[in-house]
Parts: sequence; structure tokens; C-alpha cells
Amino acid sequence: MSVPERVIALWFPDWPVTAYLRTQARELGGIEVDPDDPIALVHAGGVVACSAAARAAGVRRGQRRRDAQSACPQLRLVPADEARDARAFHDAMRVVEELSPGVQALRSGLAVLRARGPARFYGGEERAALALLRPLDDAGFADVRAGIADGVFTAEHAAHGAEGSPPVRIVAAGGSPGFLSPLPVQSLNDDEIALFLTRLGVRTLGDFADLDASLVADRLGQHGLRLHAGASGADPREVVPRVPPPELTSEISFEAPLELAEQVAFAARRTVEDFHGAIGRAGLVCTAVRITVVDDDGRRSERVWQHPVSFDAASIVDRIRWQLQDASSAGTPGQQHLSGSVASVRLEPEAVDHGAAHQPALIGHGPDERAHHAMTRVQAVLGHRGVLSPEIGGGRALAEREVLRPWDDASSSSPRPVRDRPWPGALPAPLPSEVFRTPRPAEVRGSAGAECAVDERGLLTAEPATIDGLRVVSWAGPWPLIERDWDSVRRRIAHRFQLVDETGAAWLAVRAENGWWIEGRYG
Repeated sequence: MSVPERVIALWFPDWPVTAYLRTQARELGGIEVDPDDPIALVHAGGVVACSAAARAAGVRRGQRRRDAQSACPQLRLVPADEARDARAFHDAMRVVEELSPGVQALRSGLAVLRARGPARFYGGEERAALALLRPLDDAGFADVRAGIADGVFTAEHAAHGAEGSPPVRIVAAGGSPGFLSPLPVQSLNDDEIALFLTRLGVRTLGDFADLDASLVADRLGQHGLRLHAGASGADPREVVPRVPPPELTSEISFEAPLELAEQVAFAARRTVEDFHGAIGRAGLVCTAVRITVVDDDGRRSERVWQHPVSFDAASIVDRIRWQLQDASSAGTPGQQHLSGSVASVRLEPEAVDHGAAHQPALIGHGPDERAHHAMTRVQAVLGHRGVLSPEIGGGRALAEREVLRPWDDASSSSPRPVRDRPWPGALPAPLPSEVFRTPRPAEVRGSAGAECAVDERGLLTAEPATIDGLRVVSWAGPWPLIERDWDSVRRRIAHRFQLVDETGAAWLAVRAENGWWIEGRYG
């Protein structure tokens, strides 16, 4: 059996929490959340990661959300996001690759690289690990631990056990079996197999390694055999260096800061063309671009723009001009207002796609492309908010669910309407085919002209018999709609009904405190 190569593992404890904090700092222009606050990331009702402050208060990974809140009432709950973790981990990978190429990200928060090259260059394995940890600390990754051992599996667990100063743990060559032997089987990172082994009385990696490999393969398959090899200190995995993505970020600095948006857009045109050309040469297209503008006072405006197809150079120049106009007039929400002259403009591809997926199609491509081109031309003339497109937003009332946004606007600093919330009282599908922006007054009466209303208990005083003089042949309701009950000024209590008159027209009617109103029509 060949001896695994020496590996350096870099472990970032509580990485999902770190990624969340770094994302907040980048998108909001400063850390809004105190990193010392108790924070927990949750998924499917359970805690998947938590900060040191949360653990000190009794929160644990795998704990139910309700139990975690009971242990720490001040706990800040954040939805887990693997994509956010992966994006933020690229920053750490870039720092490591500047010192030693050949790093592999096993998962977000854990990276490995071959120890031989760095150890020769820096004069030893421990010196190599320290040379990697210092730049990470300078880049804001304060708590990073390193483990050095034979094979990826042992190096990872050595990093988990690295404590003190410096946080580096080295397992001598050939010492992997003795190091791994006392660790619990839960260290295999496979809950199902760990539970199975525990039921068999196999509680440590040493006990697991003592099992016959052929029996393990028969019962647990090739996956179990790989875990058995790792527990024995003979991890067969090799470090597979990632291929660093091409550097596509462009930046232009103005020695004499510029005041006018048109001047900045004209001066940045060449940089934008180079930026767009570099993306094209990489076989990619840019579908979202992050533009960062810094003035001579150090204030910045940062915004993400998204394109429904893909950006060209002219459209990026337009976005720079629009962003400057917005930041100079009213500022960007969540960002500082630009009060001085522009000192620099930075372009970063926030989202790219393979160029082959955006080649013109023979059928069905022309009209959409021409429509987008026309809208963009009008927007370039009238300004950012010159062309608006509707989209469905969140809310309870039908009229407020229609949101008008600038054409192809995807600003990260302007929160998009949330549609997937419960919205108690919202009308379920099917929705009316026609919604009146301003509800129309109506007269709904009971039999013999009796008043048709809803009392304090939510019961009808009389069944609907007529609507605006037409006989009601079918009706359903009421469905209560209660909003801002705590606010005496903006509170709203109403009840919705569906009414079908004798002509076959179906209406969405609302009985409010000031009478009957029609919100929409079906069919």
C-alpha cells in the first residue's frame, strides 16, 4: 500500500457565518451585523451552523430552531445559502493562490494543497502553513487553522484539532493511524454509516480500521471502503488543484477626478470595451455586472445591474452613467451619497454564462432581441427610470402586488419584492383576470333590500342578493383581511367576497368599514 502524499489542510471554522458577515459588509457598505452577536444559520427548521457567541449561549449544530431560540432569545436567525458560502470562499482561494498555486476547495470552508512545494520554498511544513495563514488573517479571515498530515482525510482532522498559537497541527509522516484511532466514527462525516457502526459497537475510527476491508466492501460498498481507507490512514484521494478562473475585473482611476456623469462615461468607454472583450475571449458573456464608483472623498456607490440577455460595451457604459446620476441626485439606498468628483470606476462580472448559450437562434430570437434593443435605446435617451416594466410583488391587496421597476434593473441595493411569504389574508389562486388600480364603489344588498354587512364576529347580517341592481346567482366568502391592527391610523379590516351576477360576470368584492368596493373581475 502506497503512503499518501503530505497535504496541508486549511479549515475556516463556522464558515457559513463568516460568509454571511462578509456578504453583509460587501453589499451594505459596512458590516451591519455585529460579528460578536449570536448568529445561527438555519435550514429545514434546524441549525446548520452557528457563531461562537451562539455556542456560548447553548446553541448547537443540529438543534431545532425553536430550541435554539429558547436557549438564546437574542439569537439572530439567517437562512442558510450554499451559493453564498461558495461565492465568498472564492475570496479566500484567491489569497491562497497568490502564495501557492494548486489549492483545491473540498467544500466551502475547507481547502487542501500539496505540502511538498510550499515546504521546500518556505523551509519546512510549519513555516509553509504560517506563510499561508498570515495573508489570510490580513485579508480579514481571522480564524483559520491548518493541519498537515499524510492524505487529505488526516490533514482535515488535524486542522480541526489545531488550537493555540499558531493554530497549526502537524501529524508526523506515518503517524496517521495512531492519530485517527481515538476519533469517534462521527468524524467520517457520514451520519448514516456512523449510526450503523455505532449500533454494531464500532465507536472509534480505530475500531473501524480494524474491520476486514472485504467485509466492509460487502456491507457498505465502495463508499464505505473509501471511508475505511481514510480511517486506516491510507486515504486514496489526491489533491486536484482547481484551475483559477481568469481575472475579468477591470478598474480605471482618474488622476484628475471628473465631475460630470457624461465625462466619466466617456472616459471609461475604453476600459469597458477591454472588460467586455476579455469576457468574450474567455468564451463567456456577462449577464450581471457589479459597478463600484468611488469619489475623491472616499465615498462609494456599489450596485449590481442585470441584463435579460447579455451585456455589450455600450449597455455597460449606460449603466455607469445611470448609476452616477442616481448616486449624485438622491443616493443609492444602503450606500453613501456621492458628493465629490469621481476618482475611480471598478467593473466586476457578477454573473457570467457560457457564450454558446447566447448565440442567436434561427427561430424565435429576432423579435425579443429587437424589443429589448428598442427599450434600451429609449431608456438611454429618457434615463434609468424612463422605461418601466411590471412584475409581481408581495402583498395582500391585488393592486399593491403590481410593482413597476426600471427595465432590466437588478440593483442589489434595492430589495426586490418578496413573493414567497405566507401573506395571511392574501387571495389564493385563481386570481382575477382584471384588477382595478382604484377599487370601484358598489352597492350590495340582501333580500328585500336589507343591508348586507359583516358584524364584529365575522358573520353576515344578510346574504348577498343584488350587486348594483343585478341579481346575485352565486357567492362565496367572507374571507377576512386584517392589516396593521396595531396601528390606529393605518389599520385595515375588510372582508372579501366572490360574487356572480345574473349576466354571468364574476366579481371580487370587498366589504370595508366604509362600504362595498370592487377590486377585480374574473373571466
